[in-house]
Amino acid sequence: MKKIAVPTTEDNRIDSHFGHCEYYSIYTISEDETIAEVQTIKSEQGCGCKSNIASDLSQLGVTLMLAGGIGAGAINVLNQSGIQVIRGCSGNTESVVKQYIEGLVSDSGESCLQHEHHDSDGHKCNHD
Repeated sequence: MKKIAVPTTEDNRIDSHFGHCEYYSIYTISEDETIAEVQTIKSEQGCGCKSNIASDLSQLGVTLMLAGGIGAGAINVLNQSGIQVIRGCSGNTESVVKQYIEGLVSDSGESCLQHEHHDSDGHKCNHD
């Protein structure tokens, strides 16, 4: 079984900004390549690369993140937790997961770089 996490808005769309999503939808994919279960967990608001979301998702067995906009720092943290990231996804979460299963989703190759900011402790985030 494979587990895929998707940063999700209240209307079940992929959030265009990983660090600002309402919650994460976690799709369990069965051996026969169908969605066996969907679980949701509440998101900690804020910069994804500073939150505990990577370790939380890893502990739940997630190995893949289908994301919209996501910064390089968050990608690095997710990768270090054994979670591959596919960027540039958009639309209804279930539809995108089904498209991924069918081999129709690929990484856009672009990280979120619309603007940079530094928080009070000097942490640098790149995102829109």
